[in-house]
Amino acid sequence: MIAEIEKGAAPVSVAEAKAWLRLGAGRDDAVVAGLIRTAAELCEAFTGQMLIARSVTEEVPVSRGWLRLAKRPVIAVETVAAMIGGEAAVLDAGDWRAEIDRDGAARLRAEAPGDAARLRIVYRAGLAEEANGLPEAIRQGLARMIQHLHEARDAPGHAPPAIIAALWQPWRSVGIGR
Repeated sequence: MIAEIEKGAAPVSVAEAKAWLRLGAGRDDAVVAGLIRTAAELCEAFTGQMLIARSVTEEVPVSRGWLRLAKRPVIAVETVAAMIGGEAAVLDAGDWRAEIDRDGAARLRAEAPGDAARLRIVYRAGLAEEANGLPEAIRQGLARMIQHLHEARDAPGHAPPAIIAALWQPWRSVGIGR
């Protein structure tokens, strides 16, 4: 499976992170921006969910059954294209079917993929459209992870505080086959 994820907005602004870290204006903006990206990636890996909604493109082999989409929570499937050779032919809505569960897990079945060996699926996934739409516990966990990463620059090897996992746990997606 090949997945390409559009770059999206940061779940916490540099100004918010700097305020949490008690850093002055104009100090370490690039470092803080990197810490935000790292904290967001760690949160998404821990929870199994994308934070800010963005476009995902997956390319998967054609299957007779249902195909599970890799990212979640899925908001909507936008297009499905049959890959024949190096060319993509967008399938009509009647040629495929998608189901999105209440928890954001999604699956897709190509009803009429033609001669395609692969499908290119484009969909949107994420917990919120913008940073302020994220649950406050996730944002608080991000701030604390950013703080931990900032402090760990001088003291590597320390585990993140347990409160971070506690804040993110309610959004953690676990299950058989995921």
